[in-house]
Amino acid sequence: MSDHHDDLAPFDESELNDDRTSEITRIRPADANADRATDSDDPAHDEAAGHDSAIGDAAIDDAAINDSVDDAADAVEHDLEALLSERDTLKDVAQRLQADFDNYRKRVAGQTADEVQRATGKMAEAFLPVLDAVEAAFVQHPAAIEPIFNLLLGEMRRLGLETMNLHEQPFDPNLAEAVLHEPGDGEPVVAEVLRSGYTWKGKVLRPAMVKVRG
Repeated sequence: MSDHHDDLAPFDESELNDDRTSEITRIRPADANADRATDSDDPAHDEAAGHDSAIGDAAIDDAAINDSVDDAADAVEHDLEALLSERDTLKDVAQRLQADFDNYRKRVAGQTADEVQRATGKMAEAFLPVLDAVEAAFVQHPAAIEPIFNLLLGEMRRLGLETMNLHEQPFDPNLAEAVLHEPGDGEPVVAEVLRSGYTWKGKVLRPAMVKVRG
């Protein structure tokens, strides 16, 4: 009997443990694969995963859209401010140009009016000897000359020529030239008009020649 037992190989407990560990390892991946297969085959799981992915994509898209909208709003605001500033600048330039043009127009109008007045005044002054001749003729022949004399004076008055009425008025050296004097009391007055004086549009065109009393 003892010989028979001696022929059997001794039992190695470590080999049994290694075999068990290998079997457990072989079974566990299979179980894991089975679980993954079960999850992938589950429509509810796939739908939930897809829904979560869609929500994430939508959130990303919303953030991108909001950023784009903010950038566009900032760009529009900047462009609007630039346009308003340019408008104000152009408005100021236009107002200055309008003011300059108005001043130029007034200045030219004034210069033109002055030139016309001087030209017509010179023409009226050149016509004064004719009036003097007609006036002298009127003194000699009043009945015959009066119609012509009044007609000439009326037309010249319409253009701006006025005869100065100085008789018995206080003497004013700005309006008349005293060529004769006679004694009198008080302030000097015009005793006689020897040659009529005229104004043109309110300004003295030719002083009168007078005789002063006093």
